Amino acid sequence: MQIKDVMTTDVKTLTPDQSIREAASLMADIDSGALLINEGDRLVGMVTDRDIAIRAVAQGLDCDTPISKVMSNTIRYCFDDESVQDVAQNMAENEMRRMPVLNREKRLVGVVSLGNIASCHNQQTSDTVLQGVARAH
Repeated sequence: MQIKDVMTTDVKTLTPDQSIREAASLMADIDSGALLINEGDRLVGMVTDRDIAIRAVAQGLDCDTPISKVMSNTIRYCFDDESVQDVAQNMAENEMRRMPVLNREKRLVGVVSLGNIASCHNQQTSDTVLQGVARAH
């Protein structure tokens, strides 16, 4: 089974110049703790609720600060034609709960999460990813 068979395709994104407030609002609207950041048709970052709390609120940044000031620029991703088991292993090794999915032209086509991995009903694959993300820091 390939990631494109289990990924979520309706991905909401922001641009780097949108505000921290807009990011938090969108997170609340879609009930997600992470958002992908696009510039044009390229994935350029990711921001999590933790990024907003640690890099923005704790530092006293204004809520109108551009999300580019607190987002992570280093993005780990997978391709839509990779196997679910390979992606689960990659997520586990990198302790990631969600991962952007790109096509071979490196365009964003979806996102895969723990829930998506679990939906494939393969116990070994689910165990692989859960062991990686459940490790103590």
